Amino acid sequence: MLLERIYDEDLSQASYFIGCQSQSVALVVDPRRDIQVYLDLAAHHGMTITAVTETHIHADFLSGTRELAAATGATAYVSGEGGEDWTYGFEAELLHDRDTIQLGNITVTARHTPGHTPEHLSYLVTDGAFTDKPGYYLTGDFVFSGDLGRPDLLDEAAGMEDTRFEGAKQLFASLKGAFLTLPDHVQVFPGHGAGSACGKALGALPSTTVGYERKFAWWATYLERDDEQGFIDELLEGQPDAHAYFARMKRQNKQGPAILGDRPAPRRMNAGELQRGLEDDALALVDTRGVDQVHAGTVPGALSIPSLGKAATHIAWAFDPESDDARLVVLAESAEDAAEYGDHFVRVGVDGLTGYVTSLDGLPTTVPAVVSPVDLEELRAEDSTALLLDVRNRSEHADGTVPGAEQLSAGKVLFHQEDLPDPHAGRLITFCQSGLRNSVAAAALRRAGYDVVELEGSYSGWSQWAAQQRDVATTGEDAR
Repeated sequence: MLLERIYDEDLSQASYFIGCQSQSVALVVDPRRDIQVYLDLAAHHGMTITAVTETHIHADFLSGTRELAAATGATAYVSGEGGEDWTYGFEAELLHDRDTIQLGNITVTARHTPGHTPEHLSYLVTDGAFTDKPGYYLTGDFVFSGDLGRPDLLDEAAGMEDTRFEGAKQLFASLKGAFLTLPDHVQVFPGHGAGSACGKALGALPSTTVGYERKFAWWATYLERDDEQGFIDELLEGQPDAHAYFARMKRQNKQGPAILGDRPAPRRMNAGELQRGLEDDALALVDTRGVDQVHAGTVPGALSIPSLGKAATHIAWAFDPESDDARLVVLAESAEDAAEYGDHFVRVGVDGLTGYVTSLDGLPTTVPAVVSPVDLEELRAEDSTALLLDVRNRSEHADGTVPGAEQLSAGKVLFHQEDLPDPHAGRLITFCQSGLRNSVAAAALRRAGYDVVELEGSYSGWSQWAAQQRDVATTGEDAR
């Protein structure tokens, strides 16, 4: 048996390639939408992908199940559990609890493990060439290394109310009935690693075992004592902000993501062509340079995506394809680099990358407004209507912030403008921890019509300045 993990560092998301070497057939679980990696893997091992499935209706990325099935002719399988409200809207074979997929000597058994979502499936894998007992467990967003899938995302991101409590109870039951009944040696392969917003304390290890989690996971003592309420209380406390684009992912994954097929390569554009597109709002520029370079000058209305490694995450924060029909042009050194941005973008359903430019030469530029920590209070005194906005997560804000700052995470600002002042009523002064997330959020807000001033150095820079001011009060030395 072949089992390979394909990991996307951008979204902290794992998909799995399971192959029967004797029959040269393979199954892919939870594929992303840029599918070439799976096609290459199958070709490398001389295998045919005959089945594609997913663990649940994902919130954090757009599923590649339909895409990969269409490209390979494989059978698509999805959950048939969860009730009518959780029925997929596209054609696929439905799997229920204990249904199986056969891959030569390998048996993949679906287990209904609700809690993170009502329809969630996990997959027990038995390598029949060695044993008739399962040895591997693909748990999706059910059990992570050291943590569990959060049950509150439907409340946080999908507009539902109080589903977190029922979800937490379901997780408790799923652990008792579908996880802890397994022997300790079963290896566990989760759907996410550290950095995902699908849990609050995910470990970075790529796998774990039933026995390890049974003994050392934070939830183990609650299950041992059969303390459901204690489990629920700790599970729900301190969950991180859910990104607003998760709601769109839920809808699209349930309905069935559009099939991309062969994507045309982004074409190189000249400054004049881009400028005309910017003027009539048909195009939007994605500035991919670092924060300092953007602060030295960028194109008016440009989005800021300062890290290829987080391009999917950041474009999903900064651009809503459901409300903005502009085609994207990315600042990139080559067509190959531009295509790599396109791969990241389609993972979150931003499919409109049409071209690239290699420089900003010939384009109008503007210098984004920034304010130093030294001058922050003077600016706020001059403009009493300005809103000081902390775009970090709730937990970061709670641990300490600039006095007077309100909180709305960078992943929500574009989608929750009802929580912000009218764009014409006053300016926003924004910050994150180091400035990177703030650059993404500030550029998106400027494109939406807001007057935004970024706090130079963000909270880290302000904290250093505040510490110097405290030293001034002690020593009398001027820290300016």
